[in-house]
Amino acid sequence: MSILNQKTVNSKISVSGIGLHSGKNVNLNILPANPNEGINFKRVDIVNNDEKIVSPLYNNVCDTNLCTTITNHAGVKVSTIEHLMAALYILGIDNVLIELDNQEVPILDGSSKDWISIIKKAGIKNSNSPIKVIKINKTVEIKNKDKFIRVDVSNINLDIDFEIKYPNTMIGTQRNKISVYNDNLEDIYNSRTFCKYEDIDNLKRIGLAKGGSLDNALVVDKFKLLNKEGLRNNKEFVNHKILDCIGDIYLSGYKIVGLITCSQGGHSLTHQLLVKLFSDKKNYSVFELKGKNLPHSLIEKYQLKSIA
Repeated sequence: MSILNQKTVNSKISVSGIGLHSGKNVNLNILPANPNEGINFKRVDIVNNDEKIVSPLYNNVCDTNLCTTITNHAGVKVSTIEHLMAALYILGIDNVLIELDNQEVPILDGSSKDWISIIKKAGIKNSNSPIKVIKINKTVEIKNKDKFIRVDVSNINLDIDFEIKYPNTMIGTQRNKISVYNDNLEDIYNSRTFCKYEDIDNLKRIGLAKGGSLDNALVVDKFKLLNKEGLRNNKEFVNHKILDCIGDIYLSGYKIVGLITCSQGGHSLTHQLLVKLFSDKKNYSVFELKGKNLPHSLIEKYQLKSIA
């Protein structure tokens, strides 16, 4: 069985936690799914069966304010999906059904660390169906003043080059570049969401961050970190932005082969990039990734370990 075949979880996974923005408790199950069924969320608290399923695709995104929220034809929503989606991407999971009894996915520790650990513990199941990949054919870019995100052609990798700028704080300017299918991504999936202390009151005033705490977010007070345990790695702030980017990119429906470069981006810019990318079929190709499509040296070096 090829390492490039589609994967799902080996058994049912159950998680309970609090929503970062809603502050509400939620129970969530991750269930195995068949090849080519993709990733789907199911709101089990919704009465009508034809309104329960919400698919994490770029054209179902309805809000990108501090998290990614998706909706379906009936207006049923699922929010803060990016950390779980990133974990599924990193582990090479193509097909699962995710049940939850409230709108928001649990924040857990504010990173993808717990999601990765929980899914690995349950095990990952291979199938006989080859994975499908989106290959970038043309450069696509979104600009907003000094902020931008761009995806360029790449031979076989997904590289992400990300920069953040937070003047007058300990965050400052950080930049990191990773190869998603080649690198050890532990520092990426361990990196927690963050905010400035001065923004907390305003966030709660507009109905966000009701479940936020030092247990699930880094809080920066100008040049001081309020979390006593400190940072998990010296680029935790930009690494979390890369994690968000991975999760949001998975709303393309498949893994991507390309080079993403971003400065001061976030959920909104990444979503706009996907919308523009898929607006013209000349920008991309979708193909099944089989052994015969790849150079032997690539398989021998066990690259594409995240895809696979």
